[in-house]
Amino acid sequence: MPSRPVLLADVGGTHVRFALRAADGRVTRHTVLDCADYPSLAAACGEYLGEAASDIAPAEAGIAVACPVLGDRIELTNRDWRFSREALRRQLGLERLEVLNDFAALALALPSLAPGDTRSIKPGEPVAGAPIGLLGPGTGLGVAALILHGAEAIPIATEGGHRDLAATSEREWQVHRWLAGRFGHVSTERVLSGPGLANLHDAICALDGVVGGERRSPAAVVEGARAGVPACREAVHLFSSWLGAVAGDLALILGARGGIYLCGGVVPRMGSAFELEAFRSRFVAKGRFADYLSPVPVSLVLRTESALAGIAVWMSRPPESRRLG
Repeated sequence: MPSRPVLLADVGGTHVRFALRAADGRVTRHTVLDCADYPSLAAACGEYLGEAASDIAPAEAGIAVACPVLGDRIELTNRDWRFSREALRRQLGLERLEVLNDFAALALALPSLAPGDTRSIKPGEPVAGAPIGLLGPGTGLGVAALILHGAEAIPIATEGGHRDLAATSEREWQVHRWLAGRFGHVSTERVLSGPGLANLHDAICALDGVVGGERRSPAAVVEGARAGVPACREAVHLFSSWLGAVAGDLALILGARGGIYLCGGVVPRMGSAFELEAFRSRFVAKGRFADYLSPVPVSLVLRTESALAGIAVWMSRPPESRRLG
């Protein structure tokens, strides 16, 4: 383990979270910065390092990013930040830089979550050693899996948030057609994300001819639902239902009898406005496989720095054991 600290970063579409992993494994000096305040990741890293690590410069860094990691060139999906991994390594004066998909990092953090780090959304009985699925509405929609192979935990990064959105009722088809007119391809992320909640509200207002139904922020949609505003209440209902359907799909696709974890900032911020019963009923509404899904538990991850914990796990592994599924 290096004697100098390791820089950890979790780069999303809205926020970038930083921390340092000390030589003894402790993760300290957590900081959250708004991406909009910086022209690039390098600038945000420079700001953080200038304050948090002015006494000693890190030799290594592990960065979790909300986008595919396919080569040297990294392009954030929901933020106009682009960088070369090698150029960033040199710019920050690092000996080693590791870049990992953010939901792969979140998957790595799951085994270390404490009971207070999660809240049950749907009770059930996880099967030990079975695959685990992750689904995270935030600025976008992250999807990943964790495969347990003996003592080894192998994360699988995906771009499942960009799969086609499936509608199962006439109202959902109406919303789907309206979204197709606006966006062309209607991905799951178009409704199951912060912007997606606003998209649902827009669609409902347009379909129902709501006068003055101007676009609301996701937070305003949630507040409107709490206040009984019909378009906002329906938007939250559709969000809750569709999230349950997609979570159930993920459990079927992965055989995720080890459970499904919901990450991201949207559901925790919705609080009591999130419709648990709508989520649960759609999770198991898979015809002949309702009984298969009934015992699969779903938990909400409350720990906001989980991706940092996951990238710390990744950086602590010997190079030969850093394996992705």
